[in-house]
Amino acid sequence: MPVPSLLAVFAHPDDESLSAGGVLARHAAAGARTAVVTATWAADTPRAAELAEALRILGAGKPRMLGYADARVPNSAPGGVRFCDAPLDGAVQRLVAHIREFRPDIMVTHDGYGGLTGHPDHVHTHRVTMLAAQAAGLGQLYPDTGAPWQSRALYLATHPHSAVPALRDVIGARKAVYSVPDEQVTVTVDVGPWMKQKIGAVLAHRSEVERGALPGVIAGLPPDARERLFATEWYIRHAPMTVAGAQTELTA
Repeated sequence: MPVPSLLAVFAHPDDESLSAGGVLARHAAAGARTAVVTATWAADTPRAAELAEALRILGAGKPRMLGYADARVPNSAPGGVRFCDAPLDGAVQRLVAHIREFRPDIMVTHDGYGGLTGHPDHVHTHRVTMLAAQAAGLGQLYPDTGAPWQSRALYLATHPHSAVPALRDVIGARKAVYSVPDEQVTVTVDVGPWMKQKIGAVLAHRSEVERGALPGVIAGLPPDARERLFATEWYIRHAPMTVAGAQTELTA
């Protein structure tokens, strides 16, 4: 049975590697089509070049960027509107165009909290992706963006409560942490065999490493700590994203 094609949608360059780098690498290694849409940062910025290198390492094609500004970094898209401030319908339409062009079997995005940090761009990416995944299958919506396409499932990258204590030393005890009850996790994926690609992609975001963001923290960890903290990825399967026939799942 062929491995399902996968389209990931994340807020910033580096979110794809941190949140779903192992699954992206795993699907690509199995011969599946994989791609990533990034909501913020312009295509002519240094972080876009870093994203391109990360996606090359993961086997996820070339960057697909919606081009909005990061909520906290105005020069991420000079002259552009902040993603959180952009008209919702326009953002959904842009993403629908990518979904209909790529035609993924499954999609992956942030959970409803926006991941551990609850960054507003993460939360908004979740909202836009949920709407776009539904709208892409409705032919009378955004007819100029291509033929309708309904993905079989939408997976939300998340963290269970049980994983948080070990991660607190990395992400900082003073910061808010958002996680879900363990029983809400649908798929737990061991991405240990793809750690080289995942960590390589994380470290490709050199500007984030240099400024001491999470990729920089990961860069300073010994290999055993990286393996312990980042060799598992967790997802919640969004049940309404089903169509008639057999379910299509992440490779767990």
